[in-house]
Amino acid sequence: MFANLTGWHALVILTIVLLVFGSAKLPALARSVGQSMRILRDEVHDEAGAETAAAPTTTIDPASRRAS
Repeated sequence: MFANLTGWHALVILTIVLLVFGSAKLPALARSVGQSMRILRDEVHDEAGAETAAAPTTTIDPASRRAS
């Protein structure tokens, strides 16, 4: 999708972002995006940890189940 993105494209996008948000709000915007990415990464990490913790550690042998 971004294979044809060149330096000029990035410069135009940066200029548009600067015009839309203004130079005073850019640090707050960058901080907000960074914080959101950190929260997302922590949530994904917690979900992966919960899935491995929820997995059973022992297996039940079907043959021993029938015998009881």
